[in-house]
Amino acid sequence: MDLGTEITASFVVFLVALPLCIGVAVASGTPAELGIISGVVGGLVVGAARGSALQVSGPAAGLTALVLETVTEHGLAMLGVIVLASGVLQIVLGLIRLGRLFQAISVAVVQGMLAGIGLPLMFSQSYPLSDARAPGTPLENIAGFPGLVADTLRDPQTTIAAGLGIATVVLSFLWKKVPGPVGKMPAALVAVGIGIAVAALPGVEVKTLEVGNLFASVQVPGPAEFAGLADVAVLGAVLTFTVIASAESLFTAAAVDRMHDGARTRYNSELIAQGVGNTVCGFLGALPVTAVVARSSANVQAGAKTRVSRTLHGLWLLGFALLLPNVLALIPISVLAGVLVHSGWKLLAPQEFPKMWRQDRGEFVVMTLTTVAIVATALLEGVLIGLAAGVVLAALRMSRTQVREHTDGDTAHLTMAGNATFLRLPQVIEALEAIAASGKPRIRLDLTAVTHLDHACRSQIEEFAAQQRASGSVRVELLMPGAEAPPGSDPGAGPAPAPAPGPTAEWFYLDTRPIEEIRGADTAFARSVPY
Repeated sequence: MDLGTEITASFVVFLVALPLCIGVAVASGTPAELGIISGVVGGLVVGAARGSALQVSGPAAGLTALVLETVTEHGLAMLGVIVLASGVLQIVLGLIRLGRLFQAISVAVVQGMLAGIGLPLMFSQSYPLSDARAPGTPLENIAGFPGLVADTLRDPQTTIAAGLGIATVVLSFLWKKVPGPVGKMPAALVAVGIGIAVAALPGVEVKTLEVGNLFASVQVPGPAEFAGLADVAVLGAVLTFTVIASAESLFTAAAVDRMHDGARTRYNSELIAQGVGNTVCGFLGALPVTAVVARSSANVQAGAKTRVSRTLHGLWLLGFALLLPNVLALIPISVLAGVLVHSGWKLLAPQEFPKMWRQDRGEFVVMTLTTVAIVATALLEGVLIGLAAGVVLAALRMSRTQVREHTDGDTAHLTMAGNATFLRLPQVIEALEAIAASGKPRIRLDLTAVTHLDHACRSQIEEFAAQQRASGSVRVELLMPGAEAPPGSDPGAGPAPAPAPGPTAEWFYLDTRPIEEIRGADTAFARSVPY
C-alpha cells in the first residue's frame, strides 16, 4: 500500500464530499451540519467496514426527495428513528445473504446509470458554480441553464464566481499533464488554494461555505419518537428507505467494481456495513447514507487501492468541521462545484456511447434508455427501467426462431427451429397465415427442431391445426418437438424430403381423416399413425 497516495486520494474525496454533504442536507430540508455528520459516519463507520474497498458512502442526492417528504410529513425528529430502523433492516437483509441479488446487472445498465448520474450532477452544480440556487429537478435544472448563463453575465460578482468554477474544471482536466512533483498534487487542492486567494482579494464577494456546530445539531431519538414506529405510514417510510438505500449502494458497488481491477465487492458484507452506518446515523438523528458514485469515482481516479482513503476522508470531514470551521469558511462554493462538475463529466463519459453503438446496438439502446430514464425520473426508477429493458433484450435474443415456408406439390410446409416463445408469436402467426393462404390441400408443420416451445406458441399452433382440420378440406400433419423427423431432414437447410416408405419410417403426424380413408391411401400414409 502506498500511504501517500491513499492520503492524497482521501483529501480529494473530502473536497468532493464536503459540498455534497452540505448541498444534500439543504436540499433535503435539514440543517447542513446533519449532512456533514452523515458524511463522517459514511467515512469512519462504513468506510472502515468490510464490503467494497473503494466505494465511498455518505448522504446521497438520490434520497433527497424522500428525506424532504419524510421531514415534511413526520418532522425532523422522526427522521432519526426511520433511518435507524432502516439500518437494522439492511443488516438483517445482509445476514440472510440477499445482497448478491444486485450483482445481476448488465454493463449497459451500469454505464447508463453512471451517465444518468453524471449529467444531472453537472447541471445541478452549474448553479452553485455561479453562486446561484438550482431550481430543483434535473429537467428543471437543464431547462433553466440558458437563463443561468444570462443572469451570471449580468452580475460582476457571479461572473467572478463562475470564472473560479470554470477554472477549477479546466484545471482538473489539465493538471495531470503538469510535469514533476507539482503535478502529483491533487488538482482539487490546487483549485481550492487559488479560490481562497481570489476570494480574499478586495472587492471580491463570492459565496463561501458555512458550517455551524456539529454537536448542537445531533438529535438522539427519544421514547416518543420510537413509539412512532407503530404508525403504518412510518413503517412504510422505513421500507422505502431500506429498499432505495440498499439498491443505490449495491448498484453503485457494481459500477465501482468496473472502474478498477482491485478486490471485488462483498455484497452481503457491504449491505451489512451500510446498515450499520444507517443505524449510527439514525441514532444521531442525521441523514441516511448510501454509496455515492461521485465520491467513489473520485476515489478510484485519485489512485486509491484500499479502505484507508475512504476512512480518512471521514476523518477530514470531522476534523475540519470541529477544529477548523474558519478554514472551511474561506473556501468558495463555486470552486467545490467545479470539482463536482468535473466528476460529473467523468461519470457521463460521452465517449462510451459511440463505442457501445459500434459494439452492440441493442446494448446501446439499453444504455441510452437507462440514462434518459434516470434524468427524467430518479436513480432507482431509472435503473429499474434499464434493467427491464435489458431483460427484454436478453429475452428477444434468446428467443431466436427460424421459420421457413415452402410448397411442394399439393403440400404447404412450415418448418421451425430454435426457441419459440411468445416474443416471436407475431412471426409464427404470420407464417401460419401464409401457408393457410397457399390453398394447398395438405399442410405439414414440422417443429421437431424446436428446442423450446412455450405455452403461447404451442396453443397458437394447435389452435391453427384444429381450425384447418375443422374446415374439412385440409389435411394437417403436425410434428411436435420430441418427435423424430423424417430421415435426412434438416429444418435449417430448406425443404425436408418426403418420408421414405417401409418399416424404417419412424415419424408421426396428426390426421383427422377416417381410418378407412387412411388405409386406402398410399403406402406412406398407411404406415403413419392416425389421429
